[in-house]
Amino acid sequence: MTSSIAAPALVPRRAWRTDLPVLAIAVVWGASYLAAKGVTTPTTVVAVLVLRFAVVLPVLAAAGWRRLRALTAAQWRGAGLLGLVLSGIFLLETYGVVHTSATNAGLIISLTMIFTPLAEAVVTRTRPPGSFVAAAGLSVAGVVLLTQGGGFTAPSAGDLLMLLAALARTVHVLAMARIKAVRTADALSLTTVQLGGAVAVFAVLASVPGTGPSPWSVAAGFDPGDWAALLFLSVFCTLTAFFVQMWAVRRTSPSRVSLLLGTEPLWAAATGIALGGEHLGALGVLGAGLVLAGTTWGRRAAAPHPGPGPGDPG
Repeated sequence: MTSSIAAPALVPRRAWRTDLPVLAIAVVWGASYLAAKGVTTPTTVVAVLVLRFAVVLPVLAAAGWRRLRALTAAQWRGAGLLGLVLSGIFLLETYGVVHTSATNAGLIISLTMIFTPLAEAVVTRTRPPGSFVAAAGLSVAGVVLLTQGGGFTAPSAGDLLMLLAALARTVHVLAMARIKAVRTADALSLTTVQLGGAVAVFAVLASVPGTGPSPWSVAAGFDPGDWAALLFLSVFCTLTAFFVQMWAVRRTSPSRVSLLLGTEPLWAAATGIALGGEHLGALGVLGAGLVLAGTTWGRRAAAPHPGPGPGDPG
């Protein structure tokens, strides 16, 4: 098998049409930290996740009902498996964020940039170009400097959860690229099945005693600001984000998508500064520059797949 990572000369100009939407998702995911912290507490994680997914699922199902009925059994199974992985990502990330510092969370989750190309190299039995690995390393070094200003805490359970979330993100990206049935199916339908599988997991967990208040009681206590934050998380950070990610990963390499999404800590810092009153020191500014330089270099070192699959939207 050949690797999906190739030399810089093979990257066409049209790759920007794929990269820019992925970069936009990194921006909204960065902003999601502030939004999630505003509506979530350690006892309401599961309830908020149920609400976050349930808000958009009926709209998706209604809009794509005919396409959903056209999915094969293999495509349902593949999308359902991705939904289970997705539910794990959100549980690990949300519990991790509320049990550790934002600094540690941003740094640890960025390790997805390293895990993905390494895992892809193992799966394809090839070695990624040194330039790509160096670009990923430069980006991680930038994240370290970017988050240095907030100070580090001792390793905690939240740190471990964020590390597991980074691994789960890697599994999700690789699975989207390598499950044959998923690659050849309609992206909107697959997104709907994924989110449906995830919300089913959250609903089951919410019914278990000791997992916190019910989603309905949490929703009843929301004010307009809470609802605005929840809708932002649902529509932009969940629905749009994962649809774009699935669309992009079939037109480029998993490593390339992961590297662009790895700028998320940069946008999280920008949101914190602009809306949360946080301050970025000299090291943070240097780190931001390294993240941008690393992702720019890395995107030129990762070649896209030859073209869209038969199930891709036009």
